[in-house]
Amino acid sequence: QVQLVESGGGAVQSGGSLRLSCAASGSFLGLNTMGWYRQAPGKNRELVAIYPSSGSPHYVDSVKGRFTISRDASNTVYLQMSSLRPEDTAVYYCYAVLGLRAYWGRGTQVTVSS
Repeated sequence: QVQLVESGGGAVQSGGSLRLSCAASGSFLGLNTMGWYRQAPGKNRELVAIYPSSGSPHYVDSVKGRFTISRDASNTVYLQMSSLRPEDTAVYYCYAVLGLRAYWGRGTQVTVSS
C-alpha cells in the first residue's frame, strides 16, 4: 500500500508561483513513476507531469517551460509552478505507480486569479 499526501496548494495571482509537494509513505522499497495530474471544474483529469524512476520527466505541452517536476530519494515528488495562468486553476493530484497498481493523493487546490 502507498499513501500519498499533497501540500503546497493555494491561491495566487496570474504570473505567480507555487510549489507542490507529495510525500509517499507505506511498505515499499521504491516507486516507479511519480507525477501530477490536475482536474479543472467541468473537465477531465489530465496529466501535468510525470517523473519515471528511470528516464526523463514528461510534461503536457501547456506547462512546458513553466512547470518543473522533481523527485528525491525519500519518495517525495515536487512540482514547481511558475508563470501561473488562470487556466492552471484546478485540483492537483499526486500520482504514483508501484508494480502494476496506481495510487492517488486526495488533491490540493490551486487557484490562479487574473
